Amino acid sequence: MDKIIYIDCFSGISGDMMLGALIDLGLKKDILIEELKKLPVNGYKIMISRDTENKIACTDFKVEISDSQTSRNYKEIKEIISSSSLKENIKKTAISIFDVLAAAEAKIHSVPADKLHFHEVGATDSIIDIVGTAIGLDYFGLKKIYSAPVPLGSGFVDTAHGRLPVPAPATAEILKGIPAYSGDFDFEVTTPTGAAILRSCADSFCRMPFLNIEKIGYGSGSRKTDKIPNLLRLLLCHENIRKNKDISEIRAGALSEGFDFEEVIILSTNIDDMAPEHIGYITEKILQEKALDVWTEPVFMKKDRQAVQLNILCKSSEEVKLSRMIFEETTTLGIRRTRAGRYFLERKEDFVKLPYGEVGIKLGYLKGEIITCSPEYESCRQLARKTKKPLKDIYRDVGRFFSMR
Repeated sequence: MDKIIYIDCFSGISGDMMLGALIDLGLKKDILIEELKKLPVNGYKIMISRDTENKIACTDFKVEISDSQTSRNYKEIKEIISSSSLKENIKKTAISIFDVLAAAEAKIHSVPADKLHFHEVGATDSIIDIVGTAIGLDYFGLKKIYSAPVPLGSGFVDTAHGRLPVPAPATAEILKGIPAYSGDFDFEVTTPTGAAILRSCADSFCRMPFLNIEKIGYGSGSRKTDKIPNLLRLLLCHENIRKNKDISEIRAGALSEGFDFEEVIILSTNIDDMAPEHIGYITEKILQEKALDVWTEPVFMKKDRQAVQLNILCKSSEEVKLSRMIFEETTTLGIRRTRAGRYFLERKEDFVKLPYGEVGIKLGYLKGEIITCSPEYESCRQLARKTKKPLKDIYRDVGRFFSMR
């Protein structure tokens, strides 16, 4: 079964928080340590311990440096990873994270990436954090990685470049185009390394989609706060196969009876300040844009205001386009979205020859037999105008002549 990780970074993310959460999720310590030994890097010791944060059990991951910290340039770091005996997929992930960091730092400092000299992220502990993260993600064999929007924190942070605003310039550069917010923090909660992991590894940034949770892992951060636990939460999930199976079962049951079933979306909005002819215009326009159906209902809103409820039935592939059209063409400020299903007959378009003209019809089939015939209103209307016959007489004649075929 395909595995998915949702990164719930409600309290930010850093390299050590990510590794702590991966270990808490099930990454074997022995496997991690043995894999890291494949790097040509010495002078460090890994410290893994169980901890609690705001009474939530978690895993704390730290790298203790026995030698003096050594900063490295981008080329040296890539060589360290490339020359190792790690799996190619792990190397690729780790290098891609450093690529993101290098691109951000190069832009901020106006230095070519190959000339770039890392300080904090070039140190041994950062290399271990990033390569360890790549090892952990490979261990779980993931199909997709989702992430929540990213909290940044606020205030200032001390770095090798001096005292910088939060988010650090590198963090802000890396997270361009990614949903982020300050959050209720007066310190840095997302580091450049954490941001680079998200930018490089996450497939999308969103609220948690429809998934089944299998395991949960918590990794602790270094800052303690009474407001929000300084934790990173990882949720190991799989797609909800039962949901899809239910739909297929419903459709199979429908097909066995001679009709069909599909999932649809209903978009609804209440409008109380538009002329009726405007509502008629928008319903006609929506029908021309692949809506399955459009209808209006009279409603009473607060303070006894009369309004019209506009409802659109559509396929999920059309809902965003139709929602945009509603916003553009009406005065509404919001649209309700409801997931629904519909049963429907096989349909075919045909025509009936009357003594005074042709009329289009829609036929509904159940198990291959015609069970309903509906005259097309527009076709009947045009014929009524042309022949001066009452519309109701044309509808009556359609049924009579169709039954004689």
